[in-house]
Amino acid sequence: MIRNYVTIAFRNLWKNKAFFLITVFGLSIGLTCCLMISLYVQHELSYDNFHQNRDRIARVVMEYKMGTTVTKVSVTGTKVAPAFKRTFPEVESGVRLMKYASVLKYEDKLFEEQQFLFADSTFFDIFSFPLLQGNPKTALAGPDKIVLTEASAKKYFGNTDPIGKILSSGKKDYMVTGIVGNVPSNSQIQFEFVASFASLSAATKPETWFNANYTTYLLLKDAHAIQTLQSKITPYMKTQAAETGATDGNYLTYELEPLTRVHLHSEVGGLEPNNSITYIYIFGAIVFLILGIACVNYVNLTTARSLERAREVGMRKVLGAVRHQLFWQFIGESGIITSVSILLSVGLTALLLPYFAVLSGQSISLSVLAQPTTLVGLVLAGIVISLLAGSYPALLLSKFQPIKVLKGDYKTSGSGLWLRKSLIVFQFAISIFLIIATFTIQGQLTFIQNRKLGYNKDHVIVLPSDGKIQKSISTIKTEFKRNPNVQSITLAYETPTFIEGGYSMRRPDMQESQSMYVTAIPVDEDFVKTLGLQIIAGSNFSETDMNDVSGDDYDKYRYHYIVNESAVKALGWKVDEAIGKRMVLNKEGEIKAVVKDFHFASMHQKIEPLVIFPQKESYGIMMVKLSGQQLPETIEFIKGKWQALAPHYPFEYHFLDDEFNQMYSSEQRTGKIFTLFASLAIVLACLGLFGLAAYTAIQRTKEIGIRKVLGASIGDVVMLLSRDFVKLVFIAFLIATPIVWYAMDKWLQDFTYRINLSWWIFAAAGILTMIIALLTVSFQAIKAAIINPVKSLRSE
Repeated sequence: MIRNYVTIAFRNLWKNKAFFLITVFGLSIGLTCCLMISLYVQHELSYDNFHQNRDRIARVVMEYKMGTTVTKVSVTGTKVAPAFKRTFPEVESGVRLMKYASVLKYEDKLFEEQQFLFADSTFFDIFSFPLLQGNPKTALAGPDKIVLTEASAKKYFGNTDPIGKILSSGKKDYMVTGIVGNVPSNSQIQFEFVASFASLSAATKPETWFNANYTTYLLLKDAHAIQTLQSKITPYMKTQAAETGATDGNYLTYELEPLTRVHLHSEVGGLEPNNSITYIYIFGAIVFLILGIACVNYVNLTTARSLERAREVGMRKVLGAVRHQLFWQFIGESGIITSVSILLSVGLTALLLPYFAVLSGQSISLSVLAQPTTLVGLVLAGIVISLLAGSYPALLLSKFQPIKVLKGDYKTSGSGLWLRKSLIVFQFAISIFLIIATFTIQGQLTFIQNRKLGYNKDHVIVLPSDGKIQKSISTIKTEFKRNPNVQSITLAYETPTFIEGGYSMRRPDMQESQSMYVTAIPVDEDFVKTLGLQIIAGSNFSETDMNDVSGDDYDKYRYHYIVNESAVKALGWKVDEAIGKRMVLNKEGEIKAVVKDFHFASMHQKIEPLVIFPQKESYGIMMVKLSGQQLPETIEFIKGKWQALAPHYPFEYHFLDDEFNQMYSSEQRTGKIFTLFASLAIVLACLGLFGLAAYTAIQRTKEIGIRKVLGASIGDVVMLLSRDFVKLVFIAFLIATPIVWYAMDKWLQDFTYRINLSWWIFAAAGILTMIIALLTVSFQAIKAAIINPVKSLRSE
């Protein structure tokens, strides 16, 4: 019996190749989208699940209040891990991590490595990064030891055994003590090199609570100990107030974040950028919405053919077929279409996944497609889609009464037509939602990129800096400026895209407990000029100001400060009275200038107080402002000078505007994904509309013939058939508008500086959808209108 159902189903589909191909196309495109998004969501949800101790590992987040400011960061002092292990029985072990770029050299190979990590000797005991060579217990025990990933070992040592070899970084030599497997992409701890924490000077200094440069993880004795330990931390830190300086209403405490929740649920960044669980919910919803559109397409296209197959059903019933046999025959057809669509979607996914991985910014391996969970999910999806998408057409076709259909009386019920129209409204409501969301996201990104930042990020290249470069900076500036396209050069601790150095600021007449936590950055005298900051009062740093903070005797330093407008306001002054006032940062000094507020962090955040102060050392980067003319030649000129003046450091640079754009990479990826799937949703919705328009045209064939005999033009017929569909799209617009307005307003609330949800965004989406829908319907309407009316009147 089943074999007979399948055979008949194949015959019917083969006879109607156009219907089969259109249906399979729509369903396979929808399934491909769903499969790719599902793999992305699965990858995001799998972060750090490969660690055997994942349920017992927690990241420590520091929260402190200084004055009126409460700050939460993902870094801690050196004391947290060892002190908590000594104090709390719930803590089995701990590890401190620190990450920064290092220049490594082996023989003639010299590279700047961004993925360079320092870690305690417990690193490989706590985390499941398997060593291919070396002893995990001793690989990081002691100073000047280093473990390389398999890829890095190949990069530096080729096919030779790296164990015992020496890698140099400046004046320090590291012995290779282990090789670890390449780090999975779904790990929030990414590295190419792990050096022993004992190599750092901090390892030999007294432990501190507040010198926050280290990411701390704790390994607890059981998974339930996190809540117990959390309840003990705040009372314990109150007993340490004298040491932490958290007195007079200030406080310092720590929060524990379960390892597997950090990537999607943490509100503070870490060693790697976090994602948001909100986006996972959004993409998960898109999966079901697109799958819904694809299934609705199948229903509409199948019911559009119901009138063509009415006589076939009538004949089968006359020949003895009962309703349940016909039902399962049509379910069989649905199963075949779904199976072919799934096979095609798997092939398309395998073909497109590398491109989608680039679009989503995640390394999603093709091997995920062969995992048992993926295969089982595809089988279950096939069964569910076959039943859900095939049931209504099967019930509709199997209930036709043979006498009526053989006489030509086979009009469907009003309730059936209402359902099909409702499905079209559902499809276009989703499409309009996605279009408006896409317009909004792209509009916000355009606003960010075009907003005046308060500094000039164009044609500025960023280069590394170290002690040797700082000592020869005068020569470097002179040589670089020999090229007329080099306008200015500055050294600074970090770039203006994200200044995060934390300091306490107050007026001299304030108590220390009244200090405000502010952002500050050490720079040289050309920082303001290079970035084009606008001085609205006072004057820029001079060479004398730089000399006032040099030398070995810190007590003799005389500081001058440049502050932004927000800092002046926080100190309780007006801009025109701030110049010459005294304030305390590192130590007491004089305000020399006020600069106009500029964005030195993401536009998710408002502009906070900022202090710029001169310093002769500890610069992390160099910025070179170029004219924009002859960029390739100018960069090649700078490269030649760099290699002559700083041969110890590889010439590696990036543009400041690229760094700025990177801050919004998550939003940019979301915008591109929305654009892609909004386009596909419209295509799929149009397929469904195409099916319903064909169905309507067939049902109204005699009516069209009569109207043409009575003088109706082709335009009149097209208007007649299009009018109802315009109403459906309009209803979909009314349904989608309030929902998408609420959703996008919530999304925009994450930005302090944002666009308004203007009426034109909604109007443009509605008009665009209406035009696309009319073009789709017009094809069927014109086809029906040009039929000879005599033939139309004979059709029934």
